[in-house]
Amino acid sequence: MELKIKKGALEAQKTPCLVLGVNEGKLKTQALQALDQHLEGRLQRSFRSKEFCGADGEMLLVHAGKTVPWERVLLVGMGKEKHLSLKRLRQSASTAARFLLERKVCSFLLAFDLLSIRNSTLAERVQAQAEGVLLADYRFEQYLGDKERKRQADLTLAGIWLSPNSKRIDAESAVEVARQVCAGVSFARDLVNQPGNCKSPEYLARQAEQMAEEAGIQATLLTRKDLEREGCGGILGVAQGSCRDPYLIVLQYHGGTKDARPIALVGKGVVFDSGGISLKPSEKMDEMKMDMGGAAAVLGTMLAAARLKLPVNLVAAIPAVENMPSGTAFRPGDILTSLSGKTIEVLNTDAEGRLILADALTFVGRYNPRVVIDVATLTGACIIALGHHASAVLGNHDGLVRQLLKAGERSGERLWQLPLWEEYAAMLKSDFADLKNIGGRPAGTITAAAFLQNFANNYTWAHLDIAGTAWEEKGRPGYPKGGTGFGVRMLIEYLRGAT
Repeated sequence: MELKIKKGALEAQKTPCLVLGVNEGKLKTQALQALDQHLEGRLQRSFRSKEFCGADGEMLLVHAGKTVPWERVLLVGMGKEKHLSLKRLRQSASTAARFLLERKVCSFLLAFDLLSIRNSTLAERVQAQAEGVLLADYRFEQYLGDKERKRQADLTLAGIWLSPNSKRIDAESAVEVARQVCAGVSFARDLVNQPGNCKSPEYLARQAEQMAEEAGIQATLLTRKDLEREGCGGILGVAQGSCRDPYLIVLQYHGGTKDARPIALVGKGVVFDSGGISLKPSEKMDEMKMDMGGAAAVLGTMLAAARLKLPVNLVAAIPAVENMPSGTAFRPGDILTSLSGKTIEVLNTDAEGRLILADALTFVGRYNPRVVIDVATLTGACIIALGHHASAVLGNHDGLVRQLLKAGERSGERLWQLPLWEEYAAMLKSDFADLKNIGGRPAGTITAAAFLQNFANNYTWAHLDIAGTAWEEKGRPGYPKGGTGFGVRMLIEYLRGAT
């Protein structure tokens, strides 16, 4: 797909479809009235008959006449003007793109620059529109037959129109940022959407290695023997029920000065989670191929950061395992010795993500990171608390948490802070080991983070629980069914501000 910046008089722009954003209750603006003159009053007739009011998500498609170079005009409802934001702009671009593709209209021009979004720059507005289109254009088709693929239209050209006073160079730079960020998102989505029979820990490791080679990132893969030598008891314990060997994927990106301490990203890479001996219910177990959504987000972020040449040093650690029940699987009641030396009593083998993250959090300490952020589809309790609209953020440094919250708002990948008080840590005390791996049903998301904090006390650290946002069940603007790639855009927004 081609993304182009267009300038000049709107009336002179040739396109199969001109896309305009309209605020609710703002149907008599000067721009709309001038447009309607070319459309012989079709818009006002539609407004008077209440076919279109500008409510959020509303659509009105009108075929134009021969007096204008547009074949069609699509009006997109943006809701109340006071609620207009970059997030809504991104969603509207996605909605328009999917609406037109379903009607085999594969080329269009977005003219959202007629709208005013407070506290936003031209680059941010253009990036939001470009991301909206690129995210809507994503499809996972690897296992579809040719006939099924041909049924779906492909987007060929999306133009983004600029008002006369806008700087083209700023807009073109923003489009390039959107391209690289969305390349990271698409890479993450592809990894999540891969089925479990194909997606072994080694598959994830090889995909990471190939991506790193292409992006100029240093990659190291620690095998089972390496993990045994290191003493990564958490990773090895979870992996022992599967016939597929575990890996610890380590990536290093050097974009900053040689002596600058890196930011460390840790991603949970459970390629399939059956629950182990504490077996999950069969309903929706097929979705547990997405339990490496944190790993995918970290890999997508590393790819985007390298392509954008961000001036920052990064290190990523991704423990890749499969959690399966078998005669060799770890059991409730087992005690594991983590890389840190802390012992962990396993009370539930379905609380496995924190066990592998414990080793990875300890491992990144050897790189002397200035900040550590872990990303994980960690707890079902997070879905109960926040649903599918936000991810939880917890940490030991309020400044870091505030930066991540701000990045979430700017990127549209929202976070919500939960507390991490001492009382929650007390719920993890074990009679037989240093820690137990669950704290009971209450506050499950918080006690999981409290468990991880035991392995992150030496860092400025934050934990992102993306259990409710890494997978889309129904499909919505910019998010087709399947893996969402949640976390890539938010982390890149954070990293761009942290350089």
